[in-house]
Amino acid sequence: MTDTPVRLLLADDHPVVRAGLRAVLETEPGIVVVAEAATAEAAVERAAQGGIDVVLMDLQFGKGMNGAEATARITARPQAPRVLIVTTYDSDADTLPAIEAGATGYLLKDAPPEDLATAVRTAAAGRTTLAPAVADRLMNRLRTPATALTRRETEVLALVAEGLSNQAIGHRLHLTEGTVKSHLARVYAKLGVDSRTAAVATATELGLLRR
Repeated sequence: MTDTPVRLLLADDHPVVRAGLRAVLETEPGIVVVAEAATAEAAVERAAQGGIDVVLMDLQFGKGMNGAEATARITARPQAPRVLIVTTYDSDADTLPAIEAGATGYLLKDAPPEDLATAVRTAAAGRTTLAPAVADRLMNRLRTPATALTRRETEVLALVAEGLSNQAIGHRLHLTEGTVKSHLARVYAKLGVDSRTAAVATATELGLLRR
């Protein structure tokens, strides 16, 4: 177990929200806020400079890029920090693009402070935290035909099952690595899993992949 603190970037266009997040999280042991960004573009730029473990990302900024787009750009880079969405929006139209973009977790701003700190640590460890309302939506989608994988998603997952990396899958299917990640994020959401191994196992079990 390492004593290295989790380094955060707070991305939100409201100074009061950033101050509130900072106040809550800086009282937590092992968490340090190293930077803030008032625009999605600034968040992408700061994340690219390194030294960040988790980005707390709002979804809606006043103008320019939104949080889902910024998440996709941040997570597409090698050794990218994790992105934890912290927002007031919980509709499918908001949650699914963010999750597809590569967000590790999705919390609502009314979450208790201790849940926020736990979600930050969980994200830093590469595991998923979903607000109950968001998890319920995803579960409901799992109970509908929308869970069927598209042809492209099935192709990507079949190559994952063969042990190929995202980069190798991209080369094979003539896709960018970011697009491969988006397809996988969609597969994870549909199957209710958060890892490549679980996706392959679940898809095989459901008969979506050949055994």
